[in-house]
Amino acid sequence: MQREKRLTGKIARERIRQMAVPRADPALLAAYRELGDASGVLSDVMDRLGIPGVVAASTLAPTLPGKLIVGTALTVRNVMQRGHEYEAARSVVNKMAEFEAHNLAQPVDVLVIQGVPGISNMGGISAQLGKRHGEVGAIVMGGVRDVAHSRSVGFPVWASEITPRTGKWRVETVEINGDVEIDGVRVSCGDIVFADDTGVCFIPIARAQEVLVMAQKTVKDEEVKCAAIDAGTHIADLPRAD
Repeated sequence: MQREKRLTGKIARERIRQMAVPRADPALLAAYRELGDASGVLSDVMDRLGIPGVVAASTLAPTLPGKLIVGTALTVRNVMQRGHEYEAARSVVNKMAEFEAHNLAQPVDVLVIQGVPGISNMGGISAQLGKRHGEVGAIVMGGVRDVAHSRSVGFPVWASEITPRTGKWRVETVEINGDVEIDGVRVSCGDIVFADDTGVCFIPIARAQEVLVMAQKTVKDEEVKCAAIDAGTHIADLPRAD
């Protein structure tokens, strides 16, 4: 029997809803990466299939433009600490526990944080640790900080805010690997995360193959259309989208 991973103790064990995150076949993730910068295509496909899960880059802005990530969602839910923030600061009461999520991470995971607005839910050291553990990036609904640090280690973050205000004595992590809500989208650990300069797509793992097949066809159709444009085909004769 495999031994349970040694935990850091930053959050109670019962607050970790799943120790073993369901993970997609690596070949499936590779096929999504081969789509290229296709969040727009995926958004169209998910619309047609009635799957909510798309957040615009105007809401979740990339701190490292030009990056594309595809991976498995590893989820964290934060809330505001109770009590006065400056009292907690004087006592150095730190209840953030995304480090425990890094501890549980496997290569090609994406840290997805339902965070607190106006406050940093992830800093540069956290980003460096995520990078070391093989995570491909992070999605944070809430503030982040130390952007120069995360950029320097090549760790892309999509966040709704950037702020120097620490979460150390303001934020409390209350759950890891449960469901989180990102801009109204419900995300479960194990879902596929696709993010590029245009936005972020959260694809339920149960629908991932279905979405992929339609997206692959759409990408090919668009390649044919672009080739026709380059060849000088009249607008009226351009191939039509299905």
